[in-house]
Amino acid sequence: MPTDNDPDKALEGYLIDELKSVNAHVPRKRRSLNELLAMNDPHVLCSDGTEHHFRKKELAYLSEIIEQDESDLLLLPIILEVRSEHGDITIQSRHGIEAKVISKIIGMPLLFRDNSVKVFRSQINALRSVLKTTSQYVFI
Repeated sequence: MPTDNDPDKALEGYLIDELKSVNAHVPRKRRSLNELLAMNDPHVLCSDGTEHHFRKKELAYLSEIIEQDESDLLLLPIILEVRSEHGDITIQSRHGIEAKVISKIIGMPLLFRDNSVKVFRSQINALRSVLKTTSQYVFI
């Protein structure tokens, strides 16, 4: 809890609370593409108790652009981490499948390094126009 004893700590505490509020839509647990494809109403439960629903058309498109064995490894929604200090957008990826998906959508190769992919803001517009429900912003 913020205090007046250390103004910088107080500000940091306020910002952390604000980020929790801004990120309330983040899923508690993501699901694999295969799992979502098998559901009648594909969705995940969010931190605020609401449900985030996926368009079946987007799920079908994703299944077309990746290999069958990658469908169990692709967790959705794809999390787009927005870092306020740099304005960078990063996508964490354990297996590089997200890099493959995004590269296909934006039409250019992306560098997959240290389990993450950096994406430019201009590329995000192309990505979000195709993957509106299967990608989500998180503010860090």
